[in-house]
Amino acid sequence: MLSPEERLEQVEKVLSQLQHLSETTPIIVEGLRDIAALKRMGITRNVISLGKGDSIFSFSENLSRTTRRAIILTDWDRKGGQLARMLKEALMANGVIANDDIRAKLGILSKKEVKDIESMPAFVERLRYRPLSSIGKARPG
Repeated sequence: MLSPEERLEQVEKVLSQLQHLSETTPIIVEGLRDIAALKRMGITRNVISLGKGDSIFSFSENLSRTTRRAIILTDWDRKGGQLARMLKEALMANGVIANDDIRAKLGILSKKEVKDIESMPAFVERLRYRPLSSIGKARPG
């Protein structure tokens, strides 16, 4: 079991990786709040929302015209899981390599404390600023 400090380190490592990948690879999220949450965590490039207009296949077909890779970052609830699977299949059918590894890593690291992308910034802040006494460490003295 990871300590809060180790968990924070791992989450920040994944977010850094995501930020780096976003320079060349679109990150697909469910909605505008997810885009805003990623921005609060420093991921400002190449984040796109599924929105409500197109079907998943149509969205994937349109995306395939501009990229050969995409990162799926849907929520960790049941709907988000179903959406991730359908999106991955539709992207692959259109020749796009769909990466859902980062979604899985963040889901494992948040350990059911976070069910959606928009809650990630608050989760990271809780890990960063947790009082020392609440994580079982004595204060230096």
